[in-house]
Amino acid sequence: MQQDISVWVRDPRIQNTDFWHAYIDYEICLLTNSLCFTKKISCTRRRFSEFVWLRQRLQVHSLLIRKLPEMPPKKPFFSLNNAWQISERMKGLQRFLEQILQSPFLLSDSCVHLFLQSRLSVAKMEACVAGRTRYSVAQAIQCGGLGLRRFLSTEDLNKGSDASFSSDSDR
Repeated sequence: MQQDISVWVRDPRIQNTDFWHAYIDYEICLLTNSLCFTKKISCTRRRFSEFVWLRQRLQVHSLLIRKLPEMPPKKPFFSLNNAWQISERMKGLQRFLEQILQSPFLLSDSCVHLFLQSRLSVAKMEACVAGRTRYSVAQAIQCGGLGLRRFLSTEDLNKGSDASFSSDSDR
């Protein structure tokens, strides 16, 4: 059976209406029959800086690969109201993910799976991959980063850290 992996970057949304702290996040949808993925259908939202983080992590983990997929450039005068710029960035982010998913080596990285199939923040993804959480990578993906309450201590729950599993928590 041929294994297919399809990914879409779509539905840009402006977050935070405060002009100085506003950013755009994008929905990433994955549809696959690949044995590499536990979940065959998933959607999450990520912002540009999280894509940058993923590429940096892959760079560190993939010293054997001479050239990683390129990201669309970060433009100093990127406008949240310019539909053409947003569309071009989305296309570039989708190409970036498609190229990652074509590389068996990059596809084996846990950061890729957490990025695509959980709602964990960058800090939580790093902690999970490093084994510094009470949940595994597989558990984080299965719960989508949500519903991990059972892995938290009573102290964590009293601090309200179950809400920190959202990708928006560390922003």
